[in-house]
Amino acid sequence: MSPDAVTTQSFLPRHVRRRALAGCLGLVVAAAGCSGSASEAQRDRREAGEPRPVRVVSAAEEHLARSIAVTGTLAAEEQVTLSLKVTGRLDQLLVDLGSPVRQGHVIARLAPTDFTLRVGQADAALRQARARLGLPPEGEEDGVDPEQTSIVREARAVLDEAKLTNDRAQTFVESGIGSRADLDRAVAAFRVAESRYQDALEEIRNRQALLLQRRSELELARQAVTDASLTAPFDGMVRERHATVGQYLAAGAPVATIVRMHPLRLRLAVPERVARGIRVTQEVRVTVTGDETVHGGRIARVSPAIDEASRTLMVEAEVPNPRGQLRPGSFANADIVLQPEDTAVVVPASALVTFAGVDKVLVVQDGKSVEKRVSIGQRAGERLEIVRGLAAGEAVIVDPGNLVAGERVRVAGTPATSAP
Repeated sequence: MSPDAVTTQSFLPRHVRRRALAGCLGLVVAAAGCSGSASEAQRDRREAGEPRPVRVVSAAEEHLARSIAVTGTLAAEEQVTLSLKVTGRLDQLLVDLGSPVRQGHVIARLAPTDFTLRVGQADAALRQARARLGLPPEGEEDGVDPEQTSIVREARAVLDEAKLTNDRAQTFVESGIGSRADLDRAVAAFRVAESRYQDALEEIRNRQALLLQRRSELELARQAVTDASLTAPFDGMVRERHATVGQYLAAGAPVATIVRMHPLRLRLAVPERVARGIRVTQEVRVTVTGDETVHGGRIARVSPAIDEASRTLMVEAEVPNPRGQLRPGSFANADIVLQPEDTAVVVPASALVTFAGVDKVLVVQDGKSVEKRVSIGQRAGERLEIVRGLAAGEAVIVDPGNLVAGERVRVAGTPATSAP
């Protein structure tokens, strides 16, 4: 301290110096109080003051659907890469990526010239085959009686004449008026005529078979005209286009890939611990990323075995998609409803307080907040299932904020009581 300061203090009156000393001691005490626990001071002030108003709701016993949350991937019920059965140049391609198609609608066509010419060629060959059997060029009836054809009638007439000649020669020889040489010639002629008759019958059968072949060739040519147009086998959308107009396509070359959009197939891997409760026709509630809409579905197929590597049961659900809002390949969250209705204690989600991994709620008992540790189950919208730690009918504080256990509270709307 400087000599000037000492000199100045020595001239101050005694009562002034005492007041200054008392002020310094007060500042020291205040600083010590500030270093204490802020939460304890706040609790002391609240205990000494008015009860804190809170809003409560009774824990309700409600019917809650028991479900399990799983994830999976949406897939098309059917997907096919379409190709043409015949070779040709692509003349029309009527769809593109994302185009909707209906069953039976034409997707692509080949240039028809070659196919039309083959139909004409096959039709001419069929007419020729019918004419050789003595049938009119037009007509669908290909049956014919071999005995009524010209070559068989001719062979039959020759055979009948040879038979008469043979019989006559035989009679002459037996009567002694004919020579053996004449009989031998008659027998040989008869055998030749008989062979020619059989040959005529075989020729007719051959022509009948050729007629059937020509008929088949005409049908194949007409079928090729039909196959030159590619149609959709089911309702869906084009996933990929593989060809362009003017391209020469071999038989079987891919043209477009289409997928069935309704319904979709959802593949889900269910944990082994709940696999016993999975049944066909159970309800499935599906959501996808970026869309909060809940889409309903049903379990359609259940695998008979558990996967040994993942310890899961593979199931498939059918999800209706009439408007095409869902897309095959999307990642999906699904809730499988195991029990449509089950009794459970529920509270608003805003009543739950979680700290250091411990879940708890605050209830009102004897005008004070009481902490109860709870085990939560599933969430249903803004409601939480309480599995353990809370009974139905207890007054649970909603939105407790920084409220701690042991504080004096009053339910909002109830007159406050004075502090004891």
